[in-house]
Formats: sequence, C-alpha cells, structure tokens
Amino acid sequence: MIRCALVGALLALALASVPRLAAAAERFVDDGGRTVALPAALAHVVPAGPPATVDLLMLTPEKLAGLTRALTTEQAALLPAPVASLPAFGRLTARGGPGDLTSIRAARADLIIDIGDVTDRYRALADQVQQETGIPYVLIGGKLAETPATLRKLGRILDVSARAELLARYAEETLALLKVHVPDLPVEQRPSLFIARGSDGLAGDGGTAEVVALVGARSALSASGGGNNLSIEAVRTASPDIIVVTDRAFYADITHGSAWQGVAAVAAGRVYLAPAEPFGWLDEPPAMNRLIGLRWLARQLYPGRFDGDLRAETRRFYALFYQREASEAQLDRLLGSATPQR
Repeated sequence: MIRCALVGALLALALASVPRLAAAAERFVDDGGRTVALPAALAHVVPAGPPATVDLLMLTPEKLAGLTRALTTEQAALLPAPVASLPAFGRLTARGGPGDLTSIRAARADLIIDIGDVTDRYRALADQVQQETGIPYVLIGGKLAETPATLRKLGRILDVSARAELLARYAEETLALLKVHVPDLPVEQRPSLFIARGSDGLAGDGGTAEVVALVGARSALSASGGGNNLSIEAVRTASPDIIVVTDRAFYADITHGSAWQGVAAVAAGRVYLAPAEPFGWLDEPPAMNRLIGLRWLARQLYPGRFDGDLRAETRRFYALFYQREASEAQLDRLLGSATPQR
C-alpha cells in the first residue's frame, strides 16, 4: 500500500513537470516554412550569423548567449557594457558549414536565430544544426524594407514586444521619410551612385543594393555578391555621380591615390565616407544598423530636402537601438570632418 502511494506520488510529480513544459511550448512557422517548437522559457539566444547578431544585440542584448565574432575596442565603446564580455561562437552560416557546435551546446542556448536570406541552403543548415544540437533554430527574413514586421515578429518570439514596437516605429518613420522626401523623379534623372566597399573599393554589393533602391538612387554598377568582381576601369566607364566609401582606410586611397583620379566623381570631390561604428551604416552586416544609414545617405544625395540635425538624430538612434549614449567625440568621429584618416 505504501509502495503504491509512493509510485503514485512520483507519477503525479512527473506529470506535473514535463507535460506542463511541453504544453507551454509554442509551435512557430518560420520564414523558411519550417515548424519549430519554441521553448517555454527563453533566456539564452544564439545568433547564426552577423545580421542576427546585430539585430538581437539591438533588440534584446540581455538574452544574447554570444556573438559571431569578438568586438573591437571601438565597437564595444558604443554598445552596452556586458556585451563586450560575451563569447564568440563564429558563424553558423559560414559556407564551410556550422563547424564545432560544442560551444553552442555549452552555452545552454534555448534558441538559435538566423536573420537574412531564406534559401534552401539556409533551410538545410537550420535542420542540420537543430538535429545535431537539439536546439530550436528559427529562420527570419531580413529585407531592410520589411524591418518593422521583422522586429514585431522577433518581439513575439523573444517576449520583448514592447521594445520591439519602439524600434519598429522608428523603422517605419525612417521608411516613411524616404517616401515623402526623396524626389519622385524618372530613373534616368536620379543620381547615379557607386558604393565602394572593401579595402580596395571593388567588392560586391554586400547588401547595399537595398539601401540604394530605398533612397531612390540609380546603381551605377550592378555588381553583386561578396567577392571582388569589379575594376577601376568599370567604375570609370560607369561614371557615377557620387561615390560612397565604406572602408575608412580606403577613403584616403581613393581621394589621394592616382589610380582613382580618372573617375569623374573623385575628380569633382563627390566622394563620401559612410560611418561604420559600431557597425556599418550601409553594410557589414546587412541588418537594422542600416536604418540610420538610410537617413545619412539620403541627405548626401538630396541636400536641403531633409530637415533636422543629423547629429541629434544619430544620438537618438544610438540611444534607442544600441542603448548607449554616444559621446561628442564619438559623434565627431562618425559625422565629423571628411578629412581622410591616416
């Protein structure tokens, strides 16, 4: 009799714990069409690649279990202090495969999130990692124009809907400003733009094509992908009206180096350095960090059409998205003199 009572008590205890957790789990259909059982409690989230790292860092840094790579001193200075001490897991989305997953398991991760293009390769990778680790893996689309919807979706998944709504409204405001203030001109009358990426300015678009389209400019060259697939001769032939450089060191080369002097925009002084701390304003990675870049770039292309103080807007963006007040010196570095840095 005593043994039966004991067995009954143990069974009741088991039924009160395991089924309760299973019932609380939500089944979520991600943007890859995959049905994922979300954990009942979410305390540690691992980003699969750089875009997810930045988006999660902006939205809920307290739930980040790690980064794809360690931060530089300059990056850490513009981010919440605890973020700098997070471990670097590497990219799960790297072309060579996810690599060693031991550190992901050791981090007690509750969920893995990938944000960006959703293709068969990323679906297969998500299934593979989820099967090998037992950790739910969610795919979320990362188109810049869909940022408000992406934020609200992440807010629901991560139980941070109130903060997600704040960021989503900023994104909506930014996109609305472009629709109102960017001139409605025929394509042939819009300024042609070349974004010179990488250490030699000749890398592929790296996600900047979305930015160019949203600000209403014409892309002077149609390079795509991440490799160096252009030449100075191609840029010279395309003769863009404006060149925007994303690499600070290369900015000195393009403005002083003889190889680029034959490009009309360089000779005319129509070359701008895009801010890039803690992350690029136009790329690297192609995530929500580009929202402030849209505002900055539109002002370069259409002087006088946008009201307000860009310095104050930058301070606002950093306080809202990075939850860190930018100092005057940091704002100077981001927005200050166009003098090349040596």
